[in-house]
Parts: sequence; structure tokens; C-alpha cells
Amino acid sequence: MTNEDGSLWVILNGEIYNYRALRDELIGKGHRFRSSCDTEVLVHLYEQEGPDCLHRLRGMFAFALWDRGRQRLLVARDPFGIKPLYYAERAGGLRFASELPALLAAMPRPSIDPAAIARYLTRLYVPSPGSIYAGVRELQPGECLTAGGGRVTVERYFTPATAWKRATSRGDDGAAAPGDLIERWRETLRDSVSAHLVSDVPLGLFLSGGLDSGAILAMMRSITNGPIKTFSIGYAAAEDRSYDELDAARLLATHFGTDHTEERLQPDAVALLPTIVAAMAEPFADASAIPTYLVSRFARRSVTVALSGIGGDELFGGYPRYLGIRAAAHYGLLPAPVRRAAAAAARHLPESTRSQDAIGRIKRLLRAGDRPLAEQYAAWVTFLPMEWGSAALTDPLAAAAEDSVTDDAARFAQWPAEDPADRAMGTDMQSYLPDDLLRMGDRLSMAHSLELRVPFCDLSLLSLAFQIPPSVRLAHGTLKSVMRRALAGLLPAPILGRPKTGFQVPLARWLRSDLREMTADLLAPAAVKRRGYVKPEYVAWVLSEHQDGRRNFADQIYALLVLEIWHRQQESQA
Repeated sequence: MTNEDGSLWVILNGEIYNYRALRDELIGKGHRFRSSCDTEVLVHLYEQEGPDCLHRLRGMFAFALWDRGRQRLLVARDPFGIKPLYYAERAGGLRFASELPALLAAMPRPSIDPAAIARYLTRLYVPSPGSIYAGVRELQPGECLTAGGGRVTVERYFTPATAWKRATSRGDDGAAAPGDLIERWRETLRDSVSAHLVSDVPLGLFLSGGLDSGAILAMMRSITNGPIKTFSIGYAAAEDRSYDELDAARLLATHFGTDHTEERLQPDAVALLPTIVAAMAEPFADASAIPTYLVSRFARRSVTVALSGIGGDELFGGYPRYLGIRAAAHYGLLPAPVRRAAAAAARHLPESTRSQDAIGRIKRLLRAGDRPLAEQYAAWVTFLPMEWGSAALTDPLAAAAEDSVTDDAARFAQWPAEDPADRAMGTDMQSYLPDDLLRMGDRLSMAHSLELRVPFCDLSLLSLAFQIPPSVRLAHGTLKSVMRRALAGLLPAPILGRPKTGFQVPLARWLRSDLREMTADLLAPAAVKRRGYVKPEYVAWVLSEHQDGRRNFADQIYALLVLEIWHRQQESQA
């Protein structure tokens, strides 16, 4: 899209939810529009305010704007990182794209970055601003890139830490009357959901049966009396029912009278994996990609836009580890000999493959109890324990894996709040949310031409969340305490009392059954040695321990399996 005289041009991936209000404002200031499209608003808003226009936008976006008069390119990504943007500086110019395959098609194929492999093996994804390829970077959430006059500069126009300082300087909402706080929460979420419902095409909701999607559904029903389409999936195998939320989703659908469709699946994991790996474009081993891909495919039969509850956990305290890091702070006050003895005893606790793994959480707390809190939290979200580095990885990768854990610890330590739970949420908001959950949601929904919208990832909700201290968000040791209070009377009581489940798969069992033959083939010693990343003896040990049921190494095995599939796909395209 262009402005009136063709001096400004823009391309946009995403949605600007407040474009109508901005358009009316700009028309009042004399701007002339040729369409009612949100993309055209960007050129006129830039024409009016320059790069400061970024602070006026509400939405999910990656866009590029060419200013012909100034010979300047502005490329920007939304504050949460909902929409992706990759770029590379090469001889002859700057290249950028929303997806890696598009970028790679416009340049000689770069080499793989070994440090990115190490970071992937520790986190199950490649953290931004890097990518799997050397010299190819991902613009981070809230960043903008400016190119002109032979120079490329990247700067942050939004950071969560700055937003936290601004929000908390307004006062402590923990002292607000409970009724006022609850009403503000409902109003803010309702406003965000209302903005995300603006659509010219059929729209629905991924309904998991948890608080986040239930809260969005409650707000949708308060906005419209019309039909609401909801979609849920579960597993057909009886042994996988602990991962199943269909009963809870059905309860919510009945309560709010939705047009609900559900499907019990017997996924062919062997056939699905290569398709999902290709859709992600770089190694990505969060196994919840499997149900995300399946529910996106399922929903796309009926709608072209779907809402999701991604982001509610990070903003309002939904993960058990937020309570765990508080417990760890108290546990650290015990005498060192007691903590060392507990760490030794933790090795003998049994393994679990169920979705609710309380024993696993206790083991993580006890084993890392001797470390500073920042290192403990980094260890909890790391899938390749630091002490395994030199035993598991070849020499070039071991140091990079340690750096990855150090980055997480630094992010935790640098968050401006004092409460460890607040620091944990701030850490996840800057890493796990954009680089795992939002990346996965965008890639796998778009693989089916389905647009995924995330109402919790809205700056108004973020500001409200930051004003509510963790002592209130996690009051009485209850996850999402504020949410539960705000949703009382709106959601059925069984939903309010449900524990955190997550969008999971029975991965440990699949690796011992459905995926066992595929795993043995792709992770054979010769194949592992050929890659040169991981020591074959480590892989053999992990496989043996898992297949014999002594340990649950599902995440580590799955990461290696995905990496090998990805490599073979790259080789077939070379």
C-alpha cells in the first residue's frame, strides 16, 4: 500500500486492531485513503508521526515501510513478537522476510550456526535474536530496524522491563479493593477480546478446557449472543487420557452454548513429524507442536481466524514453576549439608510419564537447591542439564550450551522486580513466550492458512498484570489467583478448580512404541557421529535409559530426533 503521492510504501504481515480509530483520526487531519484496509493506515500514520507511529499501534505485526524521500527503510515487529521477521545483511544489501524459506530463497544458503544447535538442545528451540543459520537473525519483539545511507541499525522501541517500571510506578494495585481489581481485569480482557474479534471472515476459538481459553470464551459470550465456534481435540488411546481435556472443554462449550466440534485423535506420529518439522522451518522440539498442528488443521475446515489463550500463563502466573521458585527461595535458607543430602536423595525418586508430574518438579527443586535462584530457574527451563554439557556435546557445542543457560540466568537476575516469581514471569515473557509459544502458534496455524489471534498478548493486559504484584497474582499459593477470582461466577466451578494441564502429548510412551523404530533408525550411532554435535555414547545411554523405563528422557530424545529430520530435509533441498 502507498500514501497519496507514492512517496511511502508499506507491506504488512498481521493485523492492526485499532486501525479504524487511527484511520478516523488521520482523515480528520487531512489524510486521504483509497481503501478501508489496516495496511494503508501505516503509511499515513508514519507520514504524520514518523517512527514514533510504532507506539500508537495495537496489534500483531511485522511490517516494512520504504520512505522514498529520505531513502530510508523501517522494519518493525510487534511488542510481543506474535509475528516473525528474519533478516540478513549480505553483500549487495539487506534481505528480510516473515519466514526463513522465503529469506533463503533470496540468498546463497548460509552455513548452520553450531552455537544455535547447542542453544536448541538446551531450550528445544533456537532463541532470538539468532537463528539456526549463521548471519541470519530474527528481529526481537518490540524491535525496529532502520536501513539507509549504507547503514543498518536495530533498536528497541518497547521492552517489558521498561513497561514494568512504568506500570508499577502508578501504584500498587495489590492494595486496591478486590472488587475494583476484579472488575478492571474483566473490563481489560473484554476490551482486548472485542478488538481481536474484528474480522470479515469466519472466526472461532481453540477451546482447551483451561482457564485461559475459558476466560476468552466468557468474554466472547458477553460481547455477542450469536453463534461462537469452538474447537477441541483429544486422544483416542485410553492410556493417553491423562493428557486429554475434552471433558472440560465440552463443559465450557455447553455452559456458553457454543457451536462446538471436537475430535479424538489417534495421531500417526511417524507421518506427522516430518510435516511439522518442515512447517517450523528450523529445529523446534516443543512436542505441543503436534496438537497445535492438528487443532489448526481441524479448525481450518470451518474458520479462517481462531483465537487462542496463549500468554495468560506468563502474564498472570499460570506455571507451577512460579510457585516453585518461591519455594526455592525459602529452601535455600536450609543448611547446605541438608540441601546436598536432599539433592542426592532426589536421584532415587521415581520417574513419571504422566501429564501432571509433581515428582519431577520436586526432583528439579531438590537437585538445583545449592545454586543461586537465577541459576536454579535457568536449570529448570533447561532440557540439557549443565553438568551434562561436556559429557553429552562435542567440544565446540559444550561452551555454547553453557552460554545459553547463562543468558537465562542473567535475564532472571536483571528483571527489575524483587519477587522471584515476578522475575520468573518476566524471564518467560522475554524468551519462552515469543520464541516458543508464539512462534509455534504462528507457524503451525499459518501452515493451514489459519490466522491465530492471542488476546492475552495485548499491551493493556500487560500493563494491568504488571500493576498486580505476584503476592496477589499467586495469592495463597494459588496459580492465577486473580484470574480465578475474576472468573468466579462466569466459568463453571469445576473449571475454576482444575490444575494447570497444558497442550501436551504422551511423548514418553510414543517414543517407546509408535516412534521407537523411527528413533532407532535416525539416531543410530553412525548418524549421530556424522552430525558431530552430540556424542554417540550419550545418545545410546539416553535411549537405553528411556526405552527400559528407568528414566524419562522424552524431551532430550525428541530434540535429537527433530534435529535429524530437519537436517535430512535440508540435505534433500540442497
